[in-house]
Amino acid sequence: MNLPELGAFLRTRRDRIRPAEVGLPQGPRRRVPGLRREEVAQLAGMSADYYTDLERGSAKRGVQPSAQTLAALARALRLNGDERDHLFHLAERPIPPSAHGPSAHVQPALLGLLDRLSNTPARVITDLHETLVENDLALTLLGKSPAHRGPTASFVYRWFTDPQAREIYPPEDHPHHSRVFVADLQAAAARRGRDAEVAKMVAVLRRRSQEFAALWDTHNVAVRRMDHKKIVHPTLGIIELDCYNLLSEDGRQRLLWFTAPPGSPGAEQLALLSVIGTQDLSAAEGTVSEESSPHR
Repeated sequence: MNLPELGAFLRTRRDRIRPAEVGLPQGPRRRVPGLRREEVAQLAGMSADYYTDLERGSAKRGVQPSAQTLAALARALRLNGDERDHLFHLAERPIPPSAHGPSAHVQPALLGLLDRLSNTPARVITDLHETLVENDLALTLLGKSPAHRGPTASFVYRWFTDPQAREIYPPEDHPHHSRVFVADLQAAAARRGRDAEVAKMVAVLRRRSQEFAALWDTHNVAVRRMDHKKIVHPTLGIIELDCYNLLSEDGRQRLLWFTAPPGSPGAEQLALLSVIGTQDLSAAEGTVSEESSPHR
């Protein structure tokens, strides 16, 4: 691992980003033009000491960044695809798939929009419904996404194999969501072509879920772009919201966000969610370990 070059690269990327670009206040008495080290660490979900060791190229603490840590830094520093790959090369880590999986590189355009959606729950997911990054309100509304790898990273996969995954929606709405998930997965499978990941997921789901197999055999296809949802929240009860999707150009990632008409019960609950979320998150807040899956 080329720690000095890795540290120099991180430092130059940090220097070029202005706080406003990542939703941070400019603040007085800022001595550096870009982000501070602790701000990068906060955005990437790691300790400031660990990031400082990385940037200084220090090997005294056995610094060995994982693929997930590198992916989190790429997101925090708004690296494009070439820069992300360079970061992995310097760390001597295999370059992960660019569009899916737990270490996927979130497309900068979607990440930039997510930064601006501070007052509404929002997250970026793949076309297989793997959560890549989310804001605090999405975390409060939907709960923390499990740090799974492989097929179980997909919410669609868990929907048909894990009964607990369905607790987020009222039972009477489950048939609707099953149809929507399968139709959306049909579209993803066609778009990806001969993709081994999708083929394996579909094969396993057909074996494990009669419901999935029956829906898959209807060959209904529809990309999910908008849906009206009832979400079961442990504190606020049923929250009715509209869910919108903005797809990336290649269709492999999407930004989804939740909103409600002004003056509606859902809008009032979203306002309460901001207060509840701040309290809950502050109570559970702690240092994220270097190997954990970062979420925002």
